Amino acid sequence: MTNYDTSGRHAALSEFEVGFETEDGVWREAEWGEMRVGYETYLTDFDDAPLLEGLPNDRCQCPHWGYLLSGRMTVRYADHDEAVEAGEMYYMAPDHTMAVDAGTVLIEFSPREEFAALTEVVEANMAALEGR
Repeated sequence: MTNYDTSGRHAALSEFEVGFETEDGVWREAEWGEMRVGYETYLTDFDDAPLLEGLPNDRCQCPHWGYLLSGRMTVRYADHDEAVEAGEMYYMAPDHTMAVDAGTVLIEFSPREEFAALTEVVEANMAALEGR
């Protein structure tokens, strides 16, 4: 992942490395100081719940701030759901899962260390699901 020094906080999308690419979408990312910046494109309907198994409450514990460029996302908490529509900014508090509609594109900011811990679990779950 590209790690930019904190004196320069801008980049073209082409400068972001592809972190993940599957039939579900493309996740481009960079690290800016203590933040992970993601540009995520979802090609199919996507639900992250199966990838979060093993985390506390089987939910993401990393906070995220972002903006939906297109599409729709549903953030699920234990006691309620929140719909985010294209053109809206959002904050996802820890202890959530999310589902996005095909065609959703978003920009997201997350604390780098917390996102790295999340990624370890997600990658292990992805490998396990591919092995089935």
